[in-house]
Amino acid sequence: MRSSGRSRGPGPELSGRAPTGRVLREGLRVATAALRANWMRTILAVLGVGIGVGVVVTVASIITGIRTEVMTAFEASGPENFMVMPFDLSDARASFSGSGRPPWWNRPQITDDEVQRVQSLPAVAQAVAGFDFGASMRYRSDWVWSVSFRGLSTGWASFVGGDIVAGRDFTSAEVSQARSVMVVSSKLAENLFGELDPVGKRVRVNAGRRASNELFTVVGVFEPLPNMFGEAAENFALVPFTAADKRLKARTRWTFLNIQIMPKEAASTGEAESQVVSALRSMRALGPGEDNNFAIIRSEDMINLFNQLTGMFFAVMVGLSSVGMLVGGIGVIGIMLISVTERTREIGIRKSIGATRREIKWQFLIEASLMTAAGAGAGLLAGWGASEALAAATPLPARIPLWSVFAAIGLAALTGILFGMMPALRASRLPPVDALRYE
Repeated sequence: MRSSGRSRGPGPELSGRAPTGRVLREGLRVATAALRANWMRTILAVLGVGIGVGVVVTVASIITGIRTEVMTAFEASGPENFMVMPFDLSDARASFSGSGRPPWWNRPQITDDEVQRVQSLPAVAQAVAGFDFGASMRYRSDWVWSVSFRGLSTGWASFVGGDIVAGRDFTSAEVSQARSVMVVSSKLAENLFGELDPVGKRVRVNAGRRASNELFTVVGVFEPLPNMFGEAAENFALVPFTAADKRLKARTRWTFLNIQIMPKEAASTGEAESQVVSALRSMRALGPGEDNNFAIIRSEDMINLFNQLTGMFFAVMVGLSSVGMLVGGIGVIGIMLISVTERTREIGIRKSIGATRREIKWQFLIEASLMTAAGAGAGLLAGWGASEALAAATPLPARIPLWSVFAAIGLAALTGILFGMMPALRASRLPPVDALRYE
């Protein structure tokens, strides 16, 4: 007959339903001794779990930092703004027909007349036409290769974060006349002109196409907001889109024109979209039953596309990190099986004095969970160190989101429970008589 204080065996005592604080302390003591006795396997398990947790936390911090920068860029360009393009960029697929051309190849390009029509709509405050291309620049004998160019109409500063710190922007007249003028970024001005004043300097631009080796005059210097992509994103030049087309021959099917649109304050985004769609359908003579052969892309569409891409990337990284968790889980099984074997007589004694199967199972699950918790702690520290190093060495505001901490801890706990369950069940099912006879 049991006493009210319950009998105590050589191992810690467990409640039939849940472990008490005393049981957890005893479990920690026994688990520490078992892990110390098998330190090589313990390191393998902790390392595997730590790598998995560290990868999850580090990737989450990078994605969070990138998303912060993207959201900042969208807010700077206006969350109510939208874009007109020949095809829906947010629904683009890397599929090609038998001719080797993308499926949107035969869609009509946006024309200069359509740009002017959109700019004149009553609900539109700004409509900026633009397209991107690459070129090289030379001042005297100094070259700057692979410069990012953007052909634009006036009003582009409303969509880009930053300020003109020297000179001026190009005018509407210069755009309509396709004048050879440009605004350069402060980084490009530094690389090309050094300490010289860039305003008024004439540079040679080569877009790699016939009749594209043209002289352009620098009329302004633009200082962009800090960018996480560093110097590569800061080395750019802006020219009238008409000059890029007529003088540099830079406008092709691969460098298609698009229109960025800012609705008036008194008009809603939906009203501006409706006017733009009606105007373009009318100019393109589309019938009531015909689909649009152009696309309206909202800021939220681009955000959703970004979330899908980063979600896929995160899922791939989690899948790769699960390999580390698997290695750690195998280590947990190995250590716990050895622990069960070495403590067979202890299990037999505890069962003979009244310990239940549930109590034995709890004891070994606590040991497995403590092992994976150590790996989770090491992984969180490694992930925190990596995110701090990234934030210090780059403009990326990497930070660990709270959800990733809980996800990492949950993943480690799940590993401990799943891989510790088999040894715990084996221990709890040992017949007391056979266990007592074990040598």
